[in-house]
Amino acid sequence: MNFLRRRLSDSSFVANLPNGYMTDLQRPDSSTSSPASPAMERRHPQPLAASFSSPGSSLFSSFSSAMKQTSQAPLGPIESPGPSTPVVQRPRILLVIDDAHTDWAKYFHGKKVNGEIEIRVEQAEFSELNLAAYVTGGCMVDMQVVRNGTKIVRSFKPDFILVRQHAYSMALGEDYRSLVIGLQYGGLPAVNSLYSVYNFCSKPWVFSQLIKIFHSLGPEKFPLVEQTFFPNHKPMLTAPHFPVVVKLGHAHAGMGKIKVENQHDYQDITSMVAMAKTYATTEAFIDSKYDIRIQKIGSNYKAYMRTSISGNWKANTGSAMLEQVAMTERYRLWVDSCSEMFGGLDICAVKAVHSKDGRDYIIEVMDSSMPLIGEHLEEDKQLMADLVVSKMSQLPMPGGTVPSPLRPWTPQTKPAKPPGQAQLGPPLGQPQPRTPTQGGPRQAQSPQPPRSGSPSQQRLSPQGQQPLSPSSGSPQQQRSPGSPQLSRTSGGSSPNQVSKPGTTLTSQPRPPMQNRSTSQQGEESKKPAAPHPHLNKSQSLTNSLSTSDASQRGTPSEDEAKAETIRNLRKSFASLFSD
Repeated sequence: MNFLRRRLSDSSFVANLPNGYMTDLQRPDSSTSSPASPAMERRHPQPLAASFSSPGSSLFSSFSSAMKQTSQAPLGPIESPGPSTPVVQRPRILLVIDDAHTDWAKYFHGKKVNGEIEIRVEQAEFSELNLAAYVTGGCMVDMQVVRNGTKIVRSFKPDFILVRQHAYSMALGEDYRSLVIGLQYGGLPAVNSLYSVYNFCSKPWVFSQLIKIFHSLGPEKFPLVEQTFFPNHKPMLTAPHFPVVVKLGHAHAGMGKIKVENQHDYQDITSMVAMAKTYATTEAFIDSKYDIRIQKIGSNYKAYMRTSISGNWKANTGSAMLEQVAMTERYRLWVDSCSEMFGGLDICAVKAVHSKDGRDYIIEVMDSSMPLIGEHLEEDKQLMADLVVSKMSQLPMPGGTVPSPLRPWTPQTKPAKPPGQAQLGPPLGQPQPRTPTQGGPRQAQSPQPPRSGSPSQQRLSPQGQQPLSPSSGSPQQQRSPGSPQLSRTSGGSSPNQVSKPGTTLTSQPRPPMQNRSTSQQGEESKKPAAPHPHLNKSQSLTNSLSTSDASQRGTPSEDEAKAETIRNLRKSFASLFSD
């Protein structure tokens, strides 16, 4: 009891007590209250905190403070928070497909995804990779590389890919399109996209996209070189004019390109195409003054001019002079238009030739595997690294946890409870909900099912015994000796009580209730029921006060007896807990 007094004592207890509570306790036993006294006390409350200091008041103030704190609790049972699990942010694995001449790990050193997650760089060439892709398990990559004379064998699941190497080349006999298909099968994001990387495995296929841009923008804005495609050697009878440039199959760095001066040489080249068993293209030879290259890395643009010094008709063969030129709107239109093909190219470059007559001709477009040139190689590589980090930060990744490949991650969410629905009983080990105090915010109560008894059977008998409802003898209503007996009754079969919550009645002697009108019974039926059948002493006290306050709206002939009953009840509780 001393523990309750120390813990629940509050100097502002008067604000939490019903109006007229202290006045009723201080009256002598023989005094009687006028019929209108409860109403007058409700209209004119008087501060009595300074003049009342009995032992019972401290206990009642403690219970009132507890009731106030309970009324401010959220609806529903309080769930104890589980033990917090530390979030482990595993590093994101970036697979860079490039040769060993560039160490990409140093360009990603210190960079983090969203400023929090580390990036682990794995670098290898297409020839050093193998993989297995699954529908739900992603893609597992096996890597076998030789670094400083040491063979490294490793298996990992990459989160992102940077492609800096050609996946297909007829000249070198390299065909890694199956690896591109496997990476795409595993659903891995990449720069450039794996869809575009696969489409760039055929130069005539890419040139067909340039033809679409040519027809869209026109020859003035997008000057495309005239080219003819042959699926095999049979249609290659002659060329409309000479000299022409014949390109066999799909190759890079000037390989597979031949300059044909006359018809006889053209026939010889046709036989070579038949032996190669591949397609070929022919385009008019342009006597160029210099080559032009416009590159785009993310939102960064650069333009270069390359002039051959050795006199070779291929500007990228032999000695050449390279210089950076101004980025014009014409060049920007070229590279922006080409960057939209195949769903978008984050890294691309457009190659063109400037003829001696002052005209420009677009001849080719390159993707993320383009070679870097000029004096800004380190800057361009850093731009690529920043672009990859930006793309990785935009990907939806779970916060700190990664689902298992064979068991996809599904968040465990609890269904939200309806706002008007309350739980029948609190879970084991959790606090029991309490009834709010008089005048405080009320919690939503679940309506009790109507009982079969008539309204007259659920009312108190004149002798003040237990209600005559069939549930009066249930174990939930049994209490220890000396404690007040409470019973919960729900609305009967009366029309105005079928859908109303049950009312809580005290077991102390009360006058008969047969004289109440129908409207008064309807008002009483609107009172909320207790949230749980297991009531403690503080809930019993609050329910008694709430019931007695609601019963004061009866006829004047019953007010005097009701007030006397309330005072007796309060004194009995005060004497019970006084020591």
